[in-house]
Amino acid sequence: MSQLIDIKVPDIGDYKDVPVIEVLVKAGDRVEKEQSIVVLESDKATMDVPSSHSGVVKEVKVKVGDSISEGAIVLVLEESGEATAPAVAQAAPAPAPAPKVEPPIVRAPAPPPVSNTPVDVDPTASHASPSVRKFARELGVTVHQVKGSGPKGRITQEDVQAFVKAAMSGGAGSGSNASGGSLGGLNLIPWPKVDFSKFGDTERQPLNRIKKLTAANLGRNWVMIPAVTYHEDADITDLEAFRVLTNKENEKQGLKITMLAFLMKAAVAALKKYPEFNSSIDGDDLVLKKYFNIAFAADTPNGLVVPVIRDADKKGIFELARETSELAALARDGKLKPDQMQGASFTISSLGGIGGTYFSPIVNAPEVAILGVSKAAMKPVWDGKQFVPRLICPLSLSADHRVIDGALATRFNVYIAQLMSDFRRAAL
Repeated sequence: MSQLIDIKVPDIGDYKDVPVIEVLVKAGDRVEKEQSIVVLESDKATMDVPSSHSGVVKEVKVKVGDSISEGAIVLVLEESGEATAPAVAQAAPAPAPAPKVEPPIVRAPAPPPVSNTPVDVDPTASHASPSVRKFARELGVTVHQVKGSGPKGRITQEDVQAFVKAAMSGGAGSGSNASGGSLGGLNLIPWPKVDFSKFGDTERQPLNRIKKLTAANLGRNWVMIPAVTYHEDADITDLEAFRVLTNKENEKQGLKITMLAFLMKAAVAALKKYPEFNSSIDGDDLVLKKYFNIAFAADTPNGLVVPVIRDADKKGIFELARETSELAALARDGKLKPDQMQGASFTISSLGGIGGTYFSPIVNAPEVAILGVSKAAMKPVWDGKQFVPRLICPLSLSADHRVIDGALATRFNVYIAQLMSDFRRAAL
């Protein structure tokens, strides 16, 4: 015996009317529990909506371009009762199993190429969702500059990204534009058009969703934030010995602390001492934040995502280590919720698990600084009498020079290094 079940959008955080960008199943497809059925895209992240039951799709209730919220019906599923399956099998020969069909991926239509002439569109007739308008504002673009490729000329996020990409390559117009500060005013020469196949074999791979979403943001941040990177070495010999000993003592309890947890506590202490680093520019004002939400870059198979630890100043080392581990696991599985990547006031990008010495991390707007951490290495350090082996951790701080000058940035970096060298300072 079978029954029809409505598969609905689960809790997706504080989001409403989120656009559908992919429909992964169609009527007649067999889906399993927790299998992704549609993909949503907010102004911050993409979200896979899983099926809450197994069964055969009877009807798909949404299509690409629809906007849905928590509780909306995505599809109707016919679920077969497992208890009655044997009786049905005895009444008639079981049919041969149908070959497994991979669910098709329906992608939103690619936006048309942006011409070299600014689009003449009536501002009052520009159709775009609030999230797309916000996305455009963050990139310094007014939506009436963009030609929509969606239904009835609706402007999609891909349209905005295409406009910015063309602007950065000099293709969205000349000299000045209506936004008064968008990237189109840079007068960059056109991006080179090359037929790479003339020089050898090539393979074309589309960018995944995460990389497409972050490309425009990174381009904007790199061009529009006058960031300077400052380097400092932290002697973490004693702290690493303490970390290893503490983990050994708590091994039976399953408790484990990471160097990232200590970095977060050090960052909070430094943000309290130098509040300019815990701020954002808003027009002609500087917004100083009284909360301490620390983001960290997490490496995933699809690219970097940035989960956020909220109220890091109120959490201990073990709690920070546990929460970062849990969020990193969710990031790798693609299960982070939008609200778990929002509200950061400072970001740490740690490459210590991979390698490297120093690098220049890009400031994540609207933040004003980001701390890059590379792999620690044993180095000879002169103690006044002889060279002794010490574990040295390279720190790379990128800061928005409009807010933070070189002296202040150096003091901040040196203070973090001092805390990591002798963590007792963090209690002062």
